[in-house]
Amino acid sequence: MARLNLLLIMVALACALSAVGANHRARKLVTELDASRTHMRGLEEEWGQLQLEQSTLAAHVRVEKAARDKLGMKPPAPGQIISVDAVAQQ
Repeated sequence: MARLNLLLIMVALACALSAVGANHRARKLVTELDASRTHMRGLEEEWGQLQLEQSTLAAHVRVEKAARDKLGMKPPAPGQIISVDAVAQQ
């Protein structure tokens, strides 16, 4: 009878330790999940800022201004414009 009691105590102790370990792992995973979600929100915010910056930098008015000011470019004169269809027919 003493052996049975000892065996049952050992089984109960093993179950308790297993439950504590599982609970610890679950809490650790929840913490990692929260950290990943926070990181994801930060990346989504950065992505939105980058998209806004790209649309601002690629605006036609800004590109045209940079071409005029920095590169000294100007629109072609009407006689300098050649239509691709007109070239193909010649």
